[in-house]
Amino acid sequence: MFEHFSARNGTPVVLLRLNYAIALRYGVLLDIGQKVFVRQPVSLAMGAVNVIWQGDANSVVLRSLALAATPPFVLNLTGPETLRVRHSGALRRAARRRTCVRGAEAETALLNDASLCTRLMGLPQLSADRMIEMTANWIRAGGSVLGKPTHFEVRDGKY
Repeated sequence: MFEHFSARNGTPVVLLRLNYAIALRYGVLLDIGQKVFVRQPVSLAMGAVNVIWQGDANSVVLRSLALAATPPFVLNLTGPETLRVRHSGALRRAARRRTCVRGAEAETALLNDASLCTRLMGLPQLSADRMIEMTANWIRAGGSVLGKPTHFEVRDGKY
């Protein structure tokens, strides 16, 4: 729809492909961390993820308005690191537990290449390691959560 009207009306557009924005009360790291802390198996169906702090994502969204163009400018919006679900080490160390995993990693994962975003906008303020540390501390402290799982591990689109 955006591409159509951009072409039809000459409207400048920027298309942002976001995955996965996280906050302490929501997100992939919270989903994984909660399972690690209560010793539930973590699914490996989606073997790897990209994440970005919600504040960093918001910053890129606002600054990306300057990139709007016709045809639309497309930008993958996520953190630069690829995190292996199997190696949720910082969460595991913070919980002082071994990670119990279930299933096998698929050959593919829903990942974005954030190299253009990083080149244009710079590195996010919060690294993956820092987000993991903050999430582990939040869970350990009993911080409030939204109770809305991301279902990041679902591969068939049925949530």
